[in-house]
Amino acid sequence: MVMGPENETAVAEFVLEAFSGLDQRLQLLLSLILLFVYVTTVMGNTTVIFLVHVDHRLQTPMYFFISNLAFLEIWFTSSTTVKLLVILSSGRRTISVSSCFAQSYFYFALGCIEFALLVVMSLDRYVAICQPLHYAAIMKRQLCTHLVVAAWVIGFTLFSYHLVLLSKLTFCGSNKIHHFFCDNSPLFKLSCSDDSLLWKADSILISSAVLGSLCLTMVSYMCIFHCILHMPSASGRKKAYATCSSHLTALAIAYGSCIFLYAHPSEDVSLETNSIVALLNTVLYPLVNPFIYSLRNKTVKLALKEVMSRAKLRL
Repeated sequence: MVMGPENETAVAEFVLEAFSGLDQRLQLLLSLILLFVYVTTVMGNTTVIFLVHVDHRLQTPMYFFISNLAFLEIWFTSSTTVKLLVILSSGRRTISVSSCFAQSYFYFALGCIEFALLVVMSLDRYVAICQPLHYAAIMKRQLCTHLVVAAWVIGFTLFSYHLVLLSKLTFCGSNKIHHFFCDNSPLFKLSCSDDSLLWKADSILISSAVLGSLCLTMVSYMCIFHCILHMPSASGRKKAYATCSSHLTALAIAYGSCIFLYAHPSEDVSLETNSIVALLNTVLYPLVNPFIYSLRNKTVKLALKEVMSRAKLRL
């Protein structure tokens, strides 16, 4: 710590205290499990990106959006998981103030981008199922690129305020954050300056991003289900339902965890419970995404088998 204005002790670094109550051997075991999940997540999402890039059958708007989501998931889970692995494996729980602010910014900005991509993907499925004859004319490559770029720009731009307001806060008391990353609620509570503006701004923007994107996504799927009910082919209805049900499972995990964490007063739930739910959001969801959206698909499986066969022949 260093001396700040008015002889207060300004915080130079924070201590992330989540899971500190666990036995050291349990922490090591958890770190090994987490490492396996993290490596699997990165490999799974990287595989999706690679297959979409090399296989012409997967170079469609749907898989273009899925590959962008896979790229996002790698960075989203890395923003918190890498530091958590260091904490559990080495016990080094400190994080500098600037690194903490950067982690908080990227966590929320990437989360906002993810919700924007989910809206785009739901609209893509709506056009594919409800307007199949016009799909190619509507979902052109240029439009798809613009939608993805817009999602990234919106996420990073909207939450730039978060970083600016964070940098204006003063931390001069306790430096212990009861979480495994620099989440907003435990971080704001450590501030000894007026953080009411940041609380209000965060509450409004996070609620708008989560609930707004959820409403748009659900409207798209309601229209999709309406179209499915009027399909003449039973096999077509079954295939469409199977695809939508798996997508809705992924959406339930993403939106359910975020609503639980950020759509209620923080005092209602213990910090330990928040940490566990946050793990679902930052670790489990990026893990299951490539399997739900891509690796269960017959075309993706065939592309993967062909790539592996070519690799074996070269060996």
